Amino acid sequence: MLYAFISQDVENSLEKRLSVRDQHIARLNALKDEGRLIIAGPHPAIDSPDPGDAGFTGSLIVAEFESLHAAQTWADEDPYIDAGVYEKVTVKPFKLVLP
Repeated sequence: MLYAFISQDVENSLEKRLSVRDQHIARLNALKDEGRLIIAGPHPAIDSPDPGDAGFTGSLIVAEFESLHAAQTWADEDPYIDAGVYEKVTVKPFKLVLP
């Protein structure tokens, strides 16, 4: 089943994000290589694809897992959690309708 990971950053998270971004991206690439990643990306803090020093306010990931428990466990192990980037991560079942 698909699950949506909706993450909220702490204030001024950019430096923390950059410190572990490679590890975070490696985990997403592993999901992609397994054919389980649907979409992933951050929410810019300003209306721009490159927010510069404004940074990001959170992230959205949609990926396939065998259960909500497995998805939550995966989310809990994200390097952004350990680095203090995310204030909150919500994991919900997701039903893809379009496209």
